[in-house]
Amino acid sequence: MRLSKYIICSLLLLSLLVACVPLEQAAMTATDSSGETASSDGTSDGSFPTNIDHKYGSTTIESKPDRIVTVGLTDHDALLALGIVPVGTTEWFGGYEGSIWPWAQDELEALDGEVPEPVGGDGINFEAIAALQPDLILALFSGVTEDEYELLSQIAPTVAQPGEHTDWGIPWQELTLTVGKAIGQEAEAGALVADVDARFAQVREEHPQFQEAVSIVATPYQGLWLYGPEDIRGRLLTDLGFSLPEGIEEVVGDSFGANLSQEKADMLEIDVVIWFANPEEAVEAGGPVYETLAVHTENREVFLPEDNPIYGATSFVTVLSLPYLLEGLVPQLDEALEKRQ
Repeated sequence: MRLSKYIICSLLLLSLLVACVPLEQAAMTATDSSGETASSDGTSDGSFPTNIDHKYGSTTIESKPDRIVTVGLTDHDALLALGIVPVGTTEWFGGYEGSIWPWAQDELEALDGEVPEPVGGDGINFEAIAALQPDLILALFSGVTEDEYELLSQIAPTVAQPGEHTDWGIPWQELTLTVGKAIGQEAEAGALVADVDARFAQVREEHPQFQEAVSIVATPYQGLWLYGPEDIRGRLLTDLGFSLPEGIEEVVGDSFGANLSQEKADMLEIDVVIWFANPEEAVEAGGPVYETLAVHTENREVFLPEDNPIYGATSFVTVLSLPYLLEGLVPQLDEALEKRQ
């Protein structure tokens, strides 16, 4: 996400747009007399103002937000799960309007919500965000720069990614709980996280073979790309009970993933590889060494090409996509492991 082409024009335009927003439209929903804000089901578990720490400092949310824009690529799933429809979302891939994937469409329909407006994908559309007059911007699953954060903060209070994780590396549990805090629904967010965590526990109990196996998610991005332990896909596998390949930390460093040279593809001589690709793309990315590995010759691979919604769910890994993901992915992992000789 490059900022240089935005700074001059965006600063001028944003100043005009923000200055034109009437105060009564920009103000957040008032809290009740006790300082607590009623959640969607009538309970009161959030108090305002509230402060949320992040990579670039701390953001104060004075009162319950009403118009929320999500710059974070998956933040809107947590909002929908909590009964809130954002006014703007980031459409980063898949071609689903408003970035509302199949697992989220029932929630949007149940809430009688309008499809959110797109506010970016290949970069942040600051003008589109300002035009939506948000009173909160969420950028949790993101890699926004400090300059981008400053621009966003001129429009509305902005919560950036946490500093203790790599960019695009916030765990789904923390993302959900942070969104819950930001909208005054911490108790509801905690209940959602507990429910999905219980589903993981059930999978581990019913599939003890996962805890004796090694797996990784790979994709043919700029050659052979592997997702590491600080990535949501790496954590997905360890949450299921799998281990990641030995040495993966040295490959990815402090990033969420990295390229592996084809000459070192024998790192993938493991129990099962999940590919964000079709078989032909996987072989091309893995190269000659990969073609000789038993994980390939024994067909212990799960292929999730981009037109497969399970691929999308595995890239989201949210409180909303995970039940859908577990239902679709776990049987495929079982089938792959049964082919071990």
